[in-house]
Amino acid sequence: MAKGTTPLVGVTTYRQEATWGPWQRPAAVLPASYVDCVAAVGGRPLLLPPCSGPGGADASAADVVSVLDALVLVGGGDMDPTCYGSVPDPATSGVDRDRDDGELALLAAALDAHLPVLAICRGLQVLNVHFGGTLIQHLPDVIGHAGHRPAVGCFGSTEVRIESGSLLSKILDESVTVACSHHQAIDRLGLGLVVTASAPDEVIEAVELPSASFVVGVEWHPEEDGDLRLFEALLRATR
Repeated sequence: MAKGTTPLVGVTTYRQEATWGPWQRPAAVLPASYVDCVAAVGGRPLLLPPCSGPGGADASAADVVSVLDALVLVGGGDMDPTCYGSVPDPATSGVDRDRDDGELALLAAALDAHLPVLAICRGLQVLNVHFGGTLIQHLPDVIGHAGHRPAVGCFGSTEVRIESGSLLSKILDESVTVACSHHQAIDRLGLGLVVTASAPDEVIEAVELPSASFVVGVEWHPEEDGDLRLFEALLRATR
């Protein structure tokens, strides 16, 4: 950590119609649980909204990353399947191509700058697509159940098995029960990534980039159950 005594952690957000007080209008939003977790472990969260300004997403990503000590890619709507060369499935929803482009650019800049990265749910999927991987667009069609997202807007409970010797196993127990809410998952694994956790139905639940000091993606939501261990590890990696 070279930029200050308190690590500055970039946290992505998303655009949608929102209501507060007397107002209803498009807004950059984020569940406060992400912010709270970063702050609870000693980081200062900096919210990063999707942008499509002059020059496109790539134009400002390196400048943004240059002031950060770490990056968190958060959950949200589905990626545009054209990002990984697929035709959209009818079940794919919540697509925002500006967000896709912006987060892919931020991730690329963060990796170039060797920043620690924690990728959560959709963030794991962005990480996989960045490295040339693909996604299953609707898990129930493949695994035959909706246990990873019992209903839209609801969290399910999933037990995951963590690979012994992985970075993740040094942070968490080798078997943990987690809060998840995803109907998509990794199909073809991105080049250079390794699988470090899976569900009993063999759905990939976590990946790492061994060539980096700390690049971890999890398909579950540690911010929802107040498990700070991944956030603590992210902050340790800034030092």
